[in-house]
Parts: sequence; C-alpha cells; structure tokens
Amino acid sequence: MTAREIVDRVRAGDLDHETALDLLTGAPAAEVDAALGAALDDQFDRLFRNGWQPAELHRAVARKGNPIQARLVAEAAAAFLRGKEPVDERWRAQIPKYQDKKENRIVRVDASLALLCELRRLPAIEILVPPPGTPDTTVHHHADRRILDRVRALLAKAEATDFPAEAESYSAKAQELITRYRIEEVTAPAVDVTPFARRIGVDHPYESEKASLLDAVARANSCRTVWSPELGFSTVFGYDADIDAVELLYTSLLVQANRAMTRDEPGRGRARVKAFRRSFLVAYAIRIGERLRRTAEREFAGHGDLLPVLRDREVQVHQAMEKVFPRTVRARGSRVDSLEGWESGRAAADEAELA
Repeated sequence: MTAREIVDRVRAGDLDHETALDLLTGAPAAEVDAALGAALDDQFDRLFRNGWQPAELHRAVARKGNPIQARLVAEAAAAFLRGKEPVDERWRAQIPKYQDKKENRIVRVDASLALLCELRRLPAIEILVPPPGTPDTTVHHHADRRILDRVRALLAKAEATDFPAEAESYSAKAQELITRYRIEEVTAPAVDVTPFARRIGVDHPYESEKASLLDAVARANSCRTVWSPELGFSTVFGYDADIDAVELLYTSLLVQANRAMTRDEPGRGRARVKAFRRSFLVAYAIRIGERLRRTAEREFAGHGDLLPVLRDREVQVHQAMEKVFPRTVRARGSRVDSLEGWESGRAAADEAELA
C-alpha cells in the first residue's frame, strides 16, 4: 500500500494506529509527510468551517497531553487564516502561540497519526464566531471595558488575599458592580442587542461539579448553560456583557475554590480526598449560586419597573438556547459522600470573593 492508501484506511477506521504506524515507517518519508499533512489539513478545514474555534480545538487536543499535537493545531489555525477575508477579530485573537521545534521524525509521525484519529471523531458544532472568509451578520454588544477592568481588579484582590473575610468582601463588590452595570444597560436607550453564546472550557478532574459552578454563576446573571462533557466545554447563552461577567466570575471563583479545597482537605487516603473534593465542589456551587442571586436581587430591589424587561431578556436567552439545543437532558446531581467536604465547601463559598 502507498502512504496515501494507509492514511485513507486510518481515516475510514479500517486500520488501527499501531499497524498503520508500522507500515508508514517503512514508506518513503516525503510520501508519508505529504499524505499525513493533506489528511490533517482536510480535518482541520472541516472542523474550523463547522464551528470549532482555534482556542477550543487547541484546548481539546492539548488536554490529551501531547505537546506536538497541540502545536500542530496552532500551526493549522495560523495556516487556515491566511488569504481569507473578512476575519472576525475574535477568531484571529485565539490563534495559539507556538515555537518551531525539531522532533524525532517517527515521534512526529506517531503524534500526527494519533491526532488524525482524534480529529475524525470530533463532530461539527454550532458556529458562534464566523470562520475566516465568512461575513459576520451578528451584532454584538460588549460590556464596557472599564467596568470589566474594575471587576477583574477586584477579583484579582480576592484571589490574592489569605484572609477569607477580605476575599468575600472583594467578591461581593464585584457582583454588585456587575449587577449595577446590568441595570444601566437595561435602562439605556434601545440598541440592537440580542443574546448569543460562548463556549467556556470545563477541565477535569471533577468536570460535572465545575460545570455546576459555572451554571450557578450563569443563572445568577440571567444566562443559561448547556454542558457537553464529551467535548470538555459548556455553552453559555446570554447577552454579551452578561457572559463577559460570568466568565470572569467563574474563573476567579474556581481559583478561590481550589485554594480553599487544598487548604481544608484531609491529609490521608486517596478515596477520602476524592470524596472530600467532590462534595466540597457540590456544596461550593450551590452556596455560591445562593449568594450571587441574593446580591443581584438586593441590587434590583429598587427597580421593580425593570422586571418585565428582565423577564423578556430571560425569555430571549432561553429561546436562543433552545434553538441551538432543542433537546437537552438534565444532568444527574453529583453524590455527596463526605460531610466534611460539604461543610468545608459551604464555608469556603461564604468566604469567597464575589467582587
């Protein structure tokens, strides 16, 4: 068989990785490189044209732990961009940085072959950012950068302090600032603003619990999430400024949760530590959701006239979600096997900065 035929059989699922690698190592190098390169280019082209953004695909591949494959994705994203107009700046900004490195050729062929097998299993997903060469007809309304910078600064202080009460104060201030901005946005003169979606990575371990935390933060800020565990991300639906705030808060609260969890976890027994961490994160997500909703309700308390507008926005967000995901399944809640972890998670959520 030629190198092209070997690669085609791999793409079709008719040839296993080890057998294909043995066959390719005996074929002419130039022929192998050309066949693998063309096959990978076809897969990258398919995925980039069908919803995958550079950062998402890079993350999906990089989480497997092979740096060669991660670099191949970065190279492919840069190559896909060339010669295409118009280019959405959100797409361009995601192209990962990479350095050219020389590897053992067989190691690179092995990594490329494994990557080809991985890419062929990835499905098309919803196009949220138009790929290069596609006109963008969606109007986006981003949050005021100054507001986000202030929120980011408050959350950075929350992450840096070793004093729980101080961290809580910063975090609460951040949520208040976000809610006040939402009030200003709702009361501003009408502009062409529509809900849209953004994918946010949810990393292992404890993906289910982390997805629950993201959902709790999203719901407190009038957004909705759909978790795709097999792809390692949640899709967040909402208004652009609200999603910006959700992403900032979720990232910061996850940092704070990890710090508190490490501080409080029991020192012995792998099973006990795992049960503690899972229970901790379940309790943390529930309590954080309660606190965020309470903060938002307090800020909106004096603006009863805005309730019809807010309800209308929530209906539009829900409709946007159902359009993309007409059939969703409610995930089963995680088990709580550690009372110690549950109590520690509740306590950490009470300490967490919401600013």
